[in-house]
Amino acid sequence: MLRLVGHELRLMHSLLLWTARRRDGVGPGDRAFGHARDQAALMYGFAFVCAVETVGMSYLLGAWPMVHAVVLFLDVYTVLFVVGLQAASVTRPHVLTSDTLRLRQAAHVDLRIPLERIAAVRHELLFTHEKQEGVLNLKVAAQTSLTLELSEPVTAVSMLGRRYEVRTVRCHADDARALGAAVREAVAGAAGAARCNVTREGTSS
Repeated sequence: MLRLVGHELRLMHSLLLWTARRRDGVGPGDRAFGHARDQAALMYGFAFVCAVETVGMSYLLGAWPMVHAVVLFLDVYTVLFVVGLQAASVTRPHVLTSDTLRLRQAAHVDLRIPLERIAAVRHELLFTHEKQEGVLNLKVAAQTSLTLELSEPVTAVSMLGRRYEVRTVRCHADDARALGAAVREAVAGAAGAARCNVTREGTSS
C-alpha cells in the first residue's frame, strides 16, 4: 500500500515538475534522453476522453449531489492520473552519467546500471515482447528500440517492491541511436579510465 501511495505522490510531483519545466534526477554534466514522445498522442487522447466523460457524468448526475461529488472526484483524479503518467515520462528521462546508465519508465521503474556491466548495446526495434526470465522490457507505446546485454545481472525492483535479477534490458528513447552511441562511448571511456588506474597502481607498486 505504501508503495502505491508513493507512486501516486510521484505522479503528482511530476505534474509540478512539468509545470515548472524541470526534470528529476538530471545533474550537472549528466546527459538526458527523453522517451515520452511516441506515447504522447495516446496519453493526451485518453486524457481528453476522460475529461469529456467527466463533463457528461456531471450533467447526468446533477440531480444526485452526493453521487455527483463522488463521481466527479474520481473522474477528475483519473484525468490527473493519466496526465501525471505522461508528465512522469517527460520529467524522468533516461540519464547517462560518467559511471551509470539510469533507465526509467514513468514513475514506477528506475533502474541504475553501472557502465562496467554493459557488455553490448544494439539498436533493435521490437513491438512484441514475450515474458522471459532475466529480461526487463521498458516499453513505450508497446515498443522498445534499444537492447542492452549485461556482463553481470543487476537488480530491478517492481512498483510493488518485488526484486528480481536481469541480464538483458530493452528500453525505448526518442532518439535510440543517439542514446546507444552515447552509452557505447561512455562504456569505452569508463573501461579506458579503469585500465589507466590499474596501470598507475601497478607502476606505483
